[in-house]
Parts: sequence; structure tokens; C-alpha cells
Amino acid sequence: MGLFISRKSYYIYDPNTLSYERVYPSVKDRIFTVVRHLSMGVIVAIVIYLTFTRFFDSPMEAQLRKENRLLQTQYEVLSLRLNEAFSVLNDVQQRDENLYRAIFQVESIPEAIRKAGVGGANRYEYLMTLTNPDLVVATTQKMDMLKRQLYVQSNSLEELVNIGKTQEERLKCIPAIQPVANKDLKRMASGYGMRIHPIYRIPKFHSGMDFSAPTGTDIYATGNGVIVFAGWKQNYGNCITIDHGFGYQTLYGHMSKMNARVGQKVTRGETIGYVGDTGLSTGPHLHYEVIIRGKHNDPSKYYFMDLTPEEYDQMIQLAENHGNVMD
Repeated sequence: MGLFISRKSYYIYDPNTLSYERVYPSVKDRIFTVVRHLSMGVIVAIVIYLTFTRFFDSPMEAQLRKENRLLQTQYEVLSLRLNEAFSVLNDVQQRDENLYRAIFQVESIPEAIRKAGVGGANRYEYLMTLTNPDLVVATTQKMDMLKRQLYVQSNSLEELVNIGKTQEERLKCIPAIQPVANKDLKRMASGYGMRIHPIYRIPKFHSGMDFSAPTGTDIYATGNGVIVFAGWKQNYGNCITIDHGFGYQTLYGHMSKMNARVGQKVTRGETIGYVGDTGLSTGPHLHYEVIIRGKHNDPSKYYFMDLTPEEYDQMIQLAENHGNVMD
């Protein structure tokens, strides 16, 4: 007896009658057939779904990915700009600490306050669930630190402004310009600090700054004051000392000729003498000192009315030169 299966029915060949007899499937067989087809359909659907979800983005997912990439780029750009802002702020902080506060003789702001933190580790915990949390947290930390440091710096400048308003006369007297015309900064010979003496060839503290210039170049008073010494001084040659009041004095050495006398009142920018080569000197130049309450101070801190911030930074670098001491 043979078996013949059509699309929906079963046929069995009967050799006795030489014909096929139709056999109807049982309910169980029908259910099994349906379940089998459904299972295959589900499996195929799952495979197709997984393939598309793995290798292809939905329109919404594609849009989200695009937005995430854009946000990441914006955070990276913001981080770079914050670094630039920190660089500018750091320059302002240094000038505030080493220049303005030194001029007004105001106490320094401790580094722990200038660079104070902005909270504990849990402060940014809520950001850890975002995409690229490390970048987001680092950028947010920078913004908070910048805000904190700007607040401290703003208070510092406000304090100095208030001091300046009440000390107009003091500002006129404080040494605030270079003692010779030196706009191109090419006359800077040596700065303040330990140097090799050009004659004795031994390490020696250089208590001022040297400006090389031709003999006869004008020398200017760097602030209002009174001449308290004008004459010959050992090592300095022809020398003038100005008392500016408020604890400040300035000294000008190696002059070829003096143009002021003891007791004379001078104003900032007034010519008090001329560059020379007198005293212990290796060539025409001016030796210039700033003295505060009997102690020498770095004159490079006192050119704030004469130089732009860029020129000031350049001058500081030139002043670090150790090789061209002239006295």
C-alpha cells in the first residue's frame, strides 16, 4: 500500500481496489502542523530582527547616534576653550600676585584658596549615567573650577581697586616705568638675582637691573619723589637716589652726568641724569635699583605703566639673562 500526500490531505493506495483512498489528518496532526509552521515563522522572524538590529540602525537610533556624536564634539570643543580660559586666568593670577599685590604691599592670597576645590567625589555622580560620562564630568569639573577661581580673582581685583582709589598720591610716587626709553626692550642687559660678576668672575648678588645704552642717553625718575643723594658712590660712580615716600626708594648708578640736586622734587618721567660708564662698570649702562623699607626688590615688578602684558612677559624673560651683567 503506497502513501500519497497532497497539500492538505493524505491518500493511501489500496492494491485491492487499485485506487487511492483519501485519509483525513487527525486533530493532533493538524495542530502539530500549525505549530511547526508557526515555530519556523517565529524563528525566521527572530533571525531577521536580530540581523537588522545588529547591523542596521532604525531612523530614531541613527538620529540619536548623530546627536550623541555632535554632543561629544561640542564637549571636546568646550573643554579646549576652557583650557584657553584657564591659561588667560593663570596669567592674570600671576600678575595679581607678583605685580599688583607687590606694588600695593598687600598680603598674598594662599594657593589653597586660589586653587580651591569645588566639592566631593559624589558631586558629579548624577552625570555618570550619561553618554561619555568621563568627558562630561571632566568638562563640568573644569567649568566649576573656573567659576570658583574667577570669583576669587574678581574679589582680589576689587580689593586692589579700592586700595588704589584711596591711594592716588601713592600711585604717583610708586616706581612704575623703566628708567630709560626701552620700548623695543633691546636695552635690557641683566636682571635681578645671583649673577657672575663681570670683573671679579665670582657669583655675586645683583641687586638691580642693568640697561645698556649709549653714553648721554636720558635717565628718567620712575616715580614722584625727592632727591636724597646725588654724588659719587663707591662701585656706582655718579649716582642718584630718590625717596618716593611710602617706603620706596630708587637708585640710578654709573651716570655720565647728573641733572638733579639733593632736596629737589622730581616727577615721574623727568630727566635726572644721563647714562655713563662711571664707577665699577664694563661699559655704558644704567644700574637701577628699587628699595622698599631698606630691602632691595626686583625692579621688573615696577614697569606696569610702561609695558603691555605681552611686553611685560617678554621683559621678564630677558631679565632672567645671567650672562650680561655690566657692574
